[in-house]
Amino acid sequence: MHKVPIFSSLDKEDLKKIMGLIRHHEYKKGDILVFDGDPMDSVVIINEGSVKAYKNTADGREQILYVFSAGDFFGEQNLFSGQASTFSVEALGTVKTCNLSRKQFQELLYRFPDIAVKIIDELGNRMTRLENTLQSIGVRNVDNRIGSILIEFAEKYGSNNDKGTIIHLPLSREGIANYLGIARETVSRKFSQLENDGIIHSLNNKEILILDMDRIEALAGIN
Repeated sequence: MHKVPIFSSLDKEDLKKIMGLIRHHEYKKGDILVFDGDPMDSVVIINEGSVKAYKNTADGREQILYVFSAGDFFGEQNLFSGQASTFSVEALGTVKTCNLSRKQFQELLYRFPDIAVKIIDELGNRMTRLENTLQSIGVRNVDNRIGSILIEFAEKYGSNNDKGTIIHLPLSREGIANYLGIARETVSRKFSQLENDGIIHSLNNKEILILDMDRIEALAGIN
């Protein structure tokens, strides 16, 4: 629990009390944790693994809104308003969650204002990421989008070695395409181009090595 950002300011005794309130769940790859429009009676914290939050568009396509991994949470919409889920959530692999009921979480917020502040910070970050995604779909070119998502994944799922940054990709090529609002073939072609240019190296289907982060940032339009 101490690894969960929203609980990081609490001491061991307080964490023990929270642990006693938690309900644990485990899901397999492809399991749906919640459907778009479902009523939510708890806040769900990802303990292990990753999930994708998505909506189906009017023409039947899947648009990925967020990728939540260990320490992230969802279900905050129902905390005070009782709002239903605004997206579906699917496990990308084996996933373990910690669930706190709406009433229990509200009590925690009143007792520990630091948790409320951290939730507000995370929701602000989430809104910024969503705005960037929408901007990418509407304005930014494909190279910008590819560069931006590689930077995002490097920050969340990357580890450094003497050759560069290894990213364990949370999404397949098709998932990345759905996240960026482009065709799967475009993602594959751009990754191949980056590899041919010596910017990345594909280690396997789930891992890539960023050899030149400066050029990735330039691709994203950061420098």
